Amino acid sequence: MYSKILMPTDGSNCSSKAIEQGLELAKTLGAQVTFVYVVEDPTRTLWISPEAVPYGLELIEDLKKAGNEALQAALQMAAQAGVSAQSKLLEGKPIDAILSEAKNHDLIVMGTHGRSGIDRLLLGSVTEGVLHRSEKPVLVIRSK
Repeated sequence: MYSKILMPTDGSNCSSKAIEQGLELAKTLGAQVTFVYVVEDPTRTLWISPEAVPYGLELIEDLKKAGNEALQAALQMAAQAGVSAQSKLLEGKPIDAILSEAKNHDLIVMGTHGRSGIDRLLLGSVTEGVLHRSEKPVLVIRSK
């Protein structure tokens, strides 16, 4: 049924919980997994002052390093679970990048913090954005 599963990660505990569940499913189904981490350039948003731009390139490199670390951790989890996996570090807006990558997959597995109220308004939710816009099935794993 699902032979290619996409698992976005941001390196958080919430993502790790979703990866654990997703890997169990992938192992049961004999599916291949692709982990993705999306680096969004914060200097392109309106709230970054021009004075912050000189640090922009260094900041992006730091974000890429964090992304690669998150992807390596996910790959280690897949290896321990005995699941075939690959990883991709993507750049762009997280929701758009995930949806674009999802075109090559049968299922998306993501975590959510389940925020509500002002936290949800201020922090937003990549998972919610993917869930509402995806043409592919999305399995959402809630983490407290």
